[in-house]
Amino acid sequence: MKRITLLDVAQHAGVSRATASLVVRGSSLVSTATRASVEASMVELGYVYNLGAARMRASRSRTAGVIIPNLTNPFFAVLLAGIESVLETAGLAVILANSNESAPKQDGFVNRMREHGVDGLIVCPAEGTEQRFVEDAHRWDIPMVQTLRMVPGTSGDYAGMDPEGGMREAIQCLADFGHRRIGYIAADTVHSAHTERLASFHTAMTENGLEPLFVRELQSTHHAARMAAPDIMNRPKRPTALVCHNDVLGLGLHRGLSDLGVMPGRDVSLVGFDNVAEADLVRPGLASVATEPFKVGETAARLLLRRIEEPEAEIARTAVPTYFVQRGSCGPLRSAAMAVSA
Repeated sequence: MKRITLLDVAQHAGVSRATASLVVRGSSLVSTATRASVEASMVELGYVYNLGAARMRASRSRTAGVIIPNLTNPFFAVLLAGIESVLETAGLAVILANSNESAPKQDGFVNRMREHGVDGLIVCPAEGTEQRFVEDAHRWDIPMVQTLRMVPGTSGDYAGMDPEGGMREAIQCLADFGHRRIGYIAADTVHSAHTERLASFHTAMTENGLEPLFVRELQSTHHAARMAAPDIMNRPKRPTALVCHNDVLGLGLHRGLSDLGVMPGRDVSLVGFDNVAEADLVRPGLASVATEPFKVGETAARLLLRRIEEPEAEIARTAVPTYFVQRGSCGPLRSAAMAVSA
């Protein structure tokens, strides 16, 4: 006869495996009726609690690995703060690694974290991460949560944000201000967040009866965006508004436009994405879509703790809503700006 498992007991009692596990561990979170039902199923099926396996599960390092793709982006610092706020409270220390958008480097970090016996991983996958990366974690029984980016074709817990709401509000604001020549500044890295934000831009433009003036890819650095400002503003059809993939590009363009004597909000409207703290420090302030990285980090950490405690729990995927933050860099269309390249 095959060995009776806790999942068998749960199915027999008509509860989740997580609930059956709480009964076995004597948790006070389970109602008296549910406890009686599960215990009756245990007796009927002849379930025997594997105390040795439970002791092995309880033997943990109390550490979690966190791998992010770009430590120079302040957005990821806030994400990390959200992760740590939850894991620290749960008594777990964080081992941090910066993949610098390198999938091979990311693989190396995971191997080293395995050597240190981390209890689980939170990963924002680097550009070019293959399905194998996630499948290996499952094969090694390492709890993993993907955050902000999802490797295509993979399954597992995920914590991210939904760009559509905030992007829709941003484009609606530009359209209400009279802007029709709107360009999009994309990052040159290809991953799920890149695809989702660009798709949400196209959707919002279509909803307002608009066609993008252009989509321009840039390296996601302040310097690259600053240096690209002259070329962007000297196009045959000069944009009256620009929407950026993130605030790194937005802040770089803010400086580059200022170098040209072009004032954001007066001569061209400029919108960033992520709403990092620096967006409110420049003048005029950078309008931006808020993505709540602290909340995303908290959510990712809670999902990881859940996966560690309940390995058989159903897969959970969450997306924090986004919203538009209006600042001085976004303003009404000026006829003078239109006349420059009409």
